[in-house]
Amino acid sequence: MAASDSTSVEAAPNLVAAVSETRQWDRIAQMARLGGFTDADGHQGVNRAALTKLDRESRRLLLSWALPLGLKPSVDVLGNLFLRHEGTEKDAAPVMAGSHMDSQPNGGRFDGIWGVLAALEAVQAIREAGIATRRPIEVVAWTNEEGGRFAPGCMGSMAWSGHRPPDTWDDTADSEGLRFGDELAALLAAEADIPRRRLGIVEGPRPFAYVEPHIEQGPLLESEGLDIGVVTGIQGSRWFLVEIEGKTDHAGTAPLSLRRDAVQDMVRVINALNALMADPTDVLRFTVGRIEVGPNSSNTVADRARFTIDFRHPDPAVLLPKGDAIEATVKAALTTCRATVTERFHALPARFDAMVQDLIEGAARSQGLKSRRMPSGAFHDAQFLVPVCPTGMIFIPSRGGVSHHPAEYSTPAQVANGARVLAQVLAELANR
Repeated sequence: MAASDSTSVEAAPNLVAAVSETRQWDRIAQMARLGGFTDADGHQGVNRAALTKLDRESRRLLLSWALPLGLKPSVDVLGNLFLRHEGTEKDAAPVMAGSHMDSQPNGGRFDGIWGVLAALEAVQAIREAGIATRRPIEVVAWTNEEGGRFAPGCMGSMAWSGHRPPDTWDDTADSEGLRFGDELAALLAAEADIPRRRLGIVEGPRPFAYVEPHIEQGPLLESEGLDIGVVTGIQGSRWFLVEIEGKTDHAGTAPLSLRRDAVQDMVRVINALNALMADPTDVLRFTVGRIEVGPNSSNTVADRARFTIDFRHPDPAVLLPKGDAIEATVKAALTTCRATVTERFHALPARFDAMVQDLIEGAARSQGLKSRRMPSGAFHDAQFLVPVCPTGMIFIPSRGGVSHHPAEYSTPAQVANGARVLAQVLAELANR
């Protein structure tokens, strides 16, 4: 296929047909058994946290499919896993595609993992269709996108892109006190048989382009009867940890006027933050998602309270000043306690490359699929690739807009449509 060809389908009409709906659906089902559970409503969920035994098993399962195809595996110091389809020009900058394999604690079967399996399916289809690509194509599974076990998320892609030094999170601990650096070392030791590679653009060359397939995690595509979302960009995100320190007292004897109650001050702080984040346009997203209280006894005044803040907005003119005002707002709301505010994640809004958007839209149109351009409210590894190379995302519909929940669902036909569009886009990019 020449670089001047208008579409991959015109140049190789068997490419779309080579994408197997059955094969991809079976792989999704097999992956879902690793950490799988059924909730009270009968939905099939997944709890597969980053750097756990289940995470390691899922990576081995992925390799069991990739190696027989002739794809070459490698892993970097952050545990990012790559599967390389060689191009006719081995030294050409590669095209990359993928997502992540970890899940939320009460997650679904599609978030993240479908993007990795779609990339694998697309590359397998390209190979089975007999399409020679000038550039290599690399399937990537990024480490710890969700941030459910170790916050923040997107550690692998942030380190790979040079957004943060690779040792930034070594001392970050999970709820059991286990360090990210130690758990990462255990993963790398378990994968000592996989060749090591340099860490992204920190130590190596830049890729030619990156495409990330993902479920929408919202209701627009389904409600409008559309097949493909052409993602225009990702809104900015800032994550904070607020730690309030008070004093333990007996609930029955300590007068209210003398208490340093961490919970009561936490309530005052959250109310003040709600006022700071008030937005009549309902564009801003502000969430207190996790709260921890100590000593967590029903008849004891709390001496400590910790909570997380997830703040998002598509406009940096809002994201930056409101985020910067969080610490002052917290401390002004306190009455008797002290507080520490730590920003754990900061990503400005990202705009995806016009060329990649056009290729995705063109591939959908040539395959008779209905699409629309749309932003992403959720953050993804792709946002950290934007400064590195032309980047884009492909969305497929999510039933009811549900995600991060066992009810998360996309149909076999929908995931196949996404993989077919991805295959065409990758074939075109890899021959430019």
